[in-house]
Amino acid sequence: MFGQNEILTVLEIMINFVAIMLIYRYFGKLALVVWVSVALIMANLQVGILISTFGMSATLGNVAYASTYLATDILNENYGPKVARRAVLIAFFILIIFILTMNFCFMFDTSNNMAPFKAVFTPLFRYLVASLIAYFVSENTDILIYGFFKKRNPSFKLIWFRCNLSPIFSELLDTTIFSLIAFWGVFSLPVMISISLSTYLIKVITSMCDTPLVYLAKYWKLKGKIDGIDAEIHSD
Repeated sequence: MFGQNEILTVLEIMINFVAIMLIYRYFGKLALVVWVSVALIMANLQVGILISTFGMSATLGNVAYASTYLATDILNENYGPKVARRAVLIAFFILIIFILTMNFCFMFDTSNNMAPFKAVFTPLFRYLVASLIAYFVSENTDILIYGFFKKRNPSFKLIWFRCNLSPIFSELLDTTIFSLIAFWGVFSLPVMISISLSTYLIKVITSMCDTPLVYLAKYWKLKGKIDGIDAEIHSD
């Protein structure tokens, strides 16, 4: 049954995907690099919130996290794995800096009630470690698999194959690593398995839904619609 959470989940996927395509069309590859960092921060702020959607228990933030795969797939397809890996590395360090600087702010003596801010910006240490390790391993695995098949057969027609194959393995790695580090001993085994399975399914389905958009991004690139934007940014 389609309830509020299901509608909101679909809307969130659509909003994220439309946003990515718009910023790429008008701001080029640099915008995708920025998106990966922003989406990773959003996902980590939301990861502690449990929701029920499509009959599954899941952590909020899965859609934001999965959207990073669309950005890196476009970067990998249009600019190569080196650029995609650089985006992942930048996001990795930006997340660390973001968490550190926000927690540094809480050391100031202030008249504000900081409890609500601390609840949002001070994640459990194990969540942060789990997220960083899972993100770094899974994103680089996704780039490696995508690049492997693209190098052997760069055909435009086979974009669907590399787009759909890479998240099956990379998202499995991501979900397994994160769940074992973050949830082991926190939830019972059945609950942990339920959350992990639903998280994996949501991420994979969301990632696979981006296939037409990677085709569109490649079409823009082949038609030279992005080259001028990229060149303009570099010349500035």
